[in-house]
Amino acid sequence: MATKSELRRTLRAARRAHVAAQPDAIRALLFHRPPAPLAARIAPGATIGLYHAAPDEAPARGYARFFHEAGHTIALPRFASRDAPMILAHHTDPYGETDCEPGPFGIQQPGAAADVIVPDILFVPLLGFTDDCERLGQGGGHYDRWLAEHPGRMTIGLAWDVQLCAGLPTEPHDVPLDAVVTPTRIYGFN
Repeated sequence: MATKSELRRTLRAARRAHVAAQPDAIRALLFHRPPAPLAARIAPGATIGLYHAAPDEAPARGYARFFHEAGHTIALPRFASRDAPMILAHHTDPYGETDCEPGPFGIQQPGAAADVIVPDILFVPLLGFTDDCERLGQGGGHYDRWLAEHPGRMTIGLAWDVQLCAGLPTEPHDVPLDAVVTPTRIYGFN
C-alpha cells in the first residue's frame, strides 16, 4: 500500500483532473443541498460545522445556505495561525460571507470576533475515503485533533466519487467518519 504522502499526491491530482473536467454549470448543481436521507438524520436546531472549500474540494457553501435557511447555527473552522489549533466559529452570512476574512491558509474563515462554537454535526473535507468511511485528510491533523477533543459529534465527509479508495493506511489517531456524501452516493450510516 502506498504511503500517506504518496496517496495525497495521487489523490490531489485525480481530484484536480476530475473537477477540471466538469462543466461549471454541472459543478454548480452538485452539493447544492444535503440528500434527503442525510437531512432526515439532522435534528432541528442542531449546530452544524462546515468548511469553506479550498480549490477542488467538494463545496460546502450550498449546505451552509441550506442549513442556515432551516434555522441551524453554522460554524466554520478558524485558525489564529498556521500552527494554531483549529476552532470552529459562528458563521452568520453564508450568502455574502461578510463575516469572513482570509485565514492563515488562504481560506475564508469567520473573523476574530466571532463566537467559538462546538457543533453537534461536523462536515469535513478530505482527499480520500473508503467505503467504511475511513478518511485521508490534508495531513495537518486539524480535524482528527479537534474530534479527539470533542467526541460524540456526528462527522460527515463531502467528496467527489473519484476520491473513493479501496483502502487507506490508518493510524490510531485517525478518526473514521460516520458517513461520506458524494454526488452519487451516501456511504456509512449502517
